[in-house]
Amino acid sequence: MRLMFLPDATWFLILPALFFAMWAQSRVKAAYNQYARVYARSGLTGAQVARRLLDEAGLQNIPVEQVQGQLSDHFDPKERVIRLSAGVYQSSSLASLGIAAHETGHAMQHAEGYFPLSFRNNIFPLANIGSRMAFPMFFIGMFFSAFAGLMDIGILLFAFGV
Repeated sequence: MRLMFLPDATWFLILPALFFAMWAQSRVKAAYNQYARVYARSGLTGAQVARRLLDEAGLQNIPVEQVQGQLSDHFDPKERVIRLSAGVYQSSSLASLGIAAHETGHAMQHAEGYFPLSFRNNIFPLANIGSRMAFPMFFIGMFFSAFAGLMDIGILLFAFGV
């Protein structure tokens, strides 16, 4: 019989990955918060920077749209559109310009057929499911021994998310 909270080999895999993921996320948010208060002299917004970079790369057919959320910015390769959160779309902060340029870089990579981006886009649905479902599955399996197999599934989903 296994007691629920005694460490086993699984914890030596989970805890470092969990702490690394939380540390990385906190660093991204800290950098964003720091540079969201520093404004570019040009006065250009994230949307304007993205549009200029796209136009200079000959990608006039890719629109730049505003979406809800914070740090929800992304390039959608299926719809061929750059979506910037309101804070990035409308702001001239260095953080906003950097994020807009980053997402524009993904659009350029997609246009060039850059293999690592294609690979990432192909595994994204599995990684997205993994990142959303990993912790609920893990904790259900950990707290309810009748569903112990869910803990292993949660760990596997977390690995796909990473």
